[in-house]
Formats: sequence, C-alpha cells, structure tokens
Amino acid sequence: MVCDRCISSVSRLCADISLAVRKVELGSVDFVDSLSDEQMAALRSGLEAMGFEVLDDPDAEMVERIKRELIAIARRDEPLTVKLSVALSQRIGVNFRTLSRLFSEAEGRTIENYFILQKIERVKELMAYGRQSLSEIAYQCGYSSVAHLSRQFRQITGLTPTQFRSAVSRKPLDKI
Repeated sequence: MVCDRCISSVSRLCADISLAVRKVELGSVDFVDSLSDEQMAALRSGLEAMGFEVLDDPDAEMVERIKRELIAIARRDEPLTVKLSVALSQRIGVNFRTLSRLFSEAEGRTIENYFILQKIERVKELMAYGRQSLSEIAYQCGYSSVAHLSRQFRQITGLTPTQFRSAVSRKPLDKI
C-alpha cells in the first residue's frame, strides 16, 4: 500500500469480510485476533483482486518498509538535514549497508535510484498544481539548485520541467 486510497481500500475489504482491525497503515494491517486459514484465504484473494499481495517473507516486508520510509521522506515539505542513509537507518533502526544490500537484491535497483524516482514524482505533483515556482519546488524537495533538479528531471523523464508543465502526466506511486 502506498497511498491513502490503498489504506481505504484495504480497510473496506477487511470490513467486507468481517475482519476486526486495530489499525491499517501503509504496508501493514494489525488485526485484533489471529486469522483463521479461511479468513487468510479470503483476505489474500481480495487483496490480489485489488492488485496487492500479502507479504509473509521478512525480507520482503523489510523492502516494503524501506519503500514506505523513502516515500515518506520524499513527500516531506522540507529538505532532509542529514544524509538519506542516516535518516533511513534511524527511521528503521537497521544499518544502512544491510538495508541497501537487501533492497538492491530484491528490487534490482539502489535505494538512491528509488528515492530519486520518488522525488521526481513529487516534483511532478507540485508542478502540476502550478502554485510554486521551480525554485521553491527545488528547495522543498531537497535539491541544491534548480539546475540540479532540471538535470535530474530530464534524465528521468526525458523532458525539461518546462516541457513537462505543458504535458502533465504522472505515474501512480505504486507503479514506480
């Protein structure tokens, strides 16, 4: 789950199949009671029908947690005051080298690459709103300059920010 609509969809599914839930967060559901095999099968089936999957593997769960944290960091309204590796390690409580190795093995790309893609999607979103200048967006998203943002934006999207503003198209976060 990567957005509020995902949380809402999963909450609705749990209510529809009468599962008592304490809390639904990005990437996790805390049930009041343990699920029976039948309930688990119904949940798994419902989630798969919505395009989600149940993660039983601890490594897969950790990768999803890393993704959630990276999305949260990329969506902050102010730049990081520490390196991404430090922030991520502090949030998860695991050495960055371990997180990096696990993520790269599972995803076939680096944490930094995934984070850049998340930041670019945030930039696209802010540009689509049209309320801020590119300079304000660059600062908000943690870029050292508009030139750095523009270079990275073009590298990822194939368009300059100006070209993008005239042809807005974004990917859902879960498709990155």
